[in-house]
Amino acid sequence: MKITVIGCGRWGSFIAWYLNKVGHEVLLYGRENSKHMQQFIETRTNGLVVLPERISLITDLKSAINSEVIVISVNSQGLRELMQEIIQNEIEHKYFVLCMKGIEISTGKRLSEIVFEYVNHTNSIAVWLGPGHVQEFYKGVPNCMVIDSLDDTTKELLVKEFSSDLIRFYYGNDLLGNEIGGAAKNVIGIAAGMLDGLHLTSLKGALMSRGTREVARLIDAMGGNELSAYGLCHLGDYEATVFSEFSHNRKFGELFVQGREYADLAEGYYTVKALIEIGNNYKVDLPICNAVYDVLYNNKNASEVLERLFLRSLKQEF
Repeated sequence: MKITVIGCGRWGSFIAWYLNKVGHEVLLYGRENSKHMQQFIETRTNGLVVLPERISLITDLKSAINSEVIVISVNSQGLRELMQEIIQNEIEHKYFVLCMKGIEISTGKRLSEIVFEYVNHTNSIAVWLGPGHVQEFYKGVPNCMVIDSLDDTTKELLVKEFSSDLIRFYYGNDLLGNEIGGAAKNVIGIAAGMLDGLHLTSLKGALMSRGTREVARLIDAMGGNELSAYGLCHLGDYEATVFSEFSHNRKFGELFVQGREYADLAEGYYTVKALIEIGNNYKVDLPICNAVYDVLYNNKNASEVLERLFLRSLKQEF
């Protein structure tokens, strides 16, 4: 199977390495002015993975999308612009696989919804979600992930072609729930980092318990299956997001409450803004998301906000 991976950041480059490792012909696309792509062209490594010579590095989008499968791993807020570029070319009978987590701020749309706007019925769309960090996968530490799509044939094909001893894929059965759960877990990751930064790490158990219920309520209100919040897209990703030293969102939250800068992308920063809007539209109480939003966007005192969050008025747990 010929596969193009669009996005040469740490996750996109790992996916290219992984899919080649399991036996596919892989092209990795990045813009000509991308510092990540230039680094790979010059050295074949970004310090996390080393790409073998059999993986083609390409900076021409028209040539890149000649593959049967197009895997996309870019900043979620840049997906629409990318799709506008892609549709300038022939894209009949392709599988689009989204390997990122987020919600478009300007519209509140899930990422698959954005892609559906630009492709016709001859193309299939899937999402690849779940726990795992490049640093661990590259060392051979296995994990479980999920692939979901509205089309069962697409799911079956991708799970069969992508599975290995390193990553065991499960079949998703709730595209909406999996996308919302995957996006929301980054917000929980930021909250976890804030707790770490305030030396309140012991509250992470409560954060995980209440965070999962919060996201489950939202998924249910939107028409999805609330059990998705307890699957690999959300709760199953907490170890990698809430505790791991490699979690960008957790680290961002920790440094933010300490008044320190964090240079890498933390998708949860954008996602929380979209989730607040969605919660309002569906009239769902999102106390953790609101707390994170108040700290990030309203300059509220993190210690006070988080203390209020976990000392809310006495109530039944369920």
